[in-house]
Amino acid sequence: MAGEGEERGRGIGKGRVEAFSDGVIAVIITIMVLELHPPHEPTLEALFEIAHPFFAYVLSFVYVAIYWNNHHHMLHAVEQVNGRVMWANNLLLFTLSLVPFATAWMGDTDFALVPTIVYGLVMCLPGTAYFVLARELVKVNGPDSTLAQAMGGGMKERLSLVLYAVGIAGAFIHPYVAFAFYIAVAVMWFVPDNRIERRLAGER
Repeated sequence: MAGEGEERGRGIGKGRVEAFSDGVIAVIITIMVLELHPPHEPTLEALFEIAHPFFAYVLSFVYVAIYWNNHHHMLHAVEQVNGRVMWANNLLLFTLSLVPFATAWMGDTDFALVPTIVYGLVMCLPGTAYFVLARELVKVNGPDSTLAQAMGGGMKERLSLVLYAVGIAGAFIHPYVAFAFYIAVAVMWFVPDNRIERRLAGER
């Protein structure tokens, strides 16, 4: 009984959350690359014909890799998880699982308006889910935790959603306008969240 009480006090171990997330993200990346079909003709012209699907794949791969990197850093900054955190993590993985579909549709249609807008909407979903997961982790680990101190008000997460929204609106002007904002979000998050790294370095 004492052991059970101690386990409840410590919360649920985060190792399984990390391991499960790593596996799902690996599958997502695998699905995306399987959707990238080589040209049938052995010519440069044929290679250029798949330029749009290839660009869509590269952009999505970078996005998924960014989520994996920052997810790792976020969990590294906490000690405990609970049931709400696990469901929030599952929500993040679900939204990421939609990325291969949106990527393939946008690439196969040569960046048509509707698929480009849908791609932006799909990328908004994991951004929102990541913010929800971070908030749930702060709740279970407390306002004085490393993650809570590093995140502050979550300005970076909110700015990402604003840039996605502007990019979606920009798609009505030209798909490349949308991509400029989508890429801006990727650049902003490309380096693993240095807010968390600074806090961890300060504690060490």
